Amino acid sequence: MEVKIGVQFAPRELVLESTQSQDDVEQAVAEALAGKNNLLSLVDEKGRRVVVPADKIAYVEIAESELRRVGFGTP
Repeated sequence: MEVKIGVQFAPRELVLESTQSQDDVEQAVAEALAGKNNLLSLVDEKGRRVVVPADKIAYVEIAESELRRVGFGTP
């Protein structure tokens, strides 16, 4: 699953591929924004941890990864 995190005052968004479910990511974001945690912590598919201060989060986009097609074909 692809997760994009916009961080205040940062010129680019953070993009990571996570093996966590959409519900798990959404719950982690909700808890961080509700003040239960001061940090949003997610793990990417390679096991790297991304930590963002909750008060600096501008937006979070959660999307299923699209299969990339190679070559020509009909949809």
